[in-house]
Amino acid sequence: MAALPLSTRALYVEVAELLRERIFAQALAPGSWIDELKLSEEYGISRTPLREALKVLAAEGLVTMKLRRGAYVTEVSERDLHDVYHLLALLESDAAAVVAERATGEELRELQALHQDLENAAGDRALFFTINEAFHRRLLEIADNRWRDQMVNDLRKVMKLNRHHSLLKSGRLQESLSEHRLLVEALLQRNSTLAAQRMQTHFQNGLEAAA
Repeated sequence: MAALPLSTRALYVEVAELLRERIFAQALAPGSWIDELKLSEEYGISRTPLREALKVLAAEGLVTMKLRRGAYVTEVSERDLHDVYHLLALLESDAAAVVAERATGEELRELQALHQDLENAAGDRALFFTINEAFHRRLLEIADNRWRDQMVNDLRKVMKLNRHHSLLKSGRLQESLSEHRLLVEALLQRNSTLAAQRMQTHFQNGLEAAA
């Protein structure tokens, strides 16, 4: 098999990104062992950058490494899922409160426009996922706390390992859209307490649908 072309980024960073994409696409399923020899041959690289890439993914929680046994894609337990949603609810509700208090009118209009895109995408699940992520990411950017952003980014990566994504449950997409609608209302009213409460509710309902 011909080696796949890699970019000029640090080799292990590029390999980590390629593996991350495979994991999120379930091409490397939770619990599956990673065949280092096969992947090294496929990418046309030595096992050293591959192992460095696996260390990156292990630090993100996407891969679990076993001494002398190799690495496998992390399996998300019910406890893991509960803990991840709990922390995301705390972090993103705090961000929502900050946005309600401090966002400029233009920034609030950006979030309102993203929400409208979400409303328009309700019939396209893949597009809805993408815009939903963009909405949450932009809200965090406006709240402007890089440490919170880093924690949320890592937690969301682990959340993506869950095979039963909350938005896949029948009716959950419309429920999520309604929750977003209420959240945006609270943000536009600059009601920080209500915005935080509605973000908490959003994640609590998401956990129930994902479990």
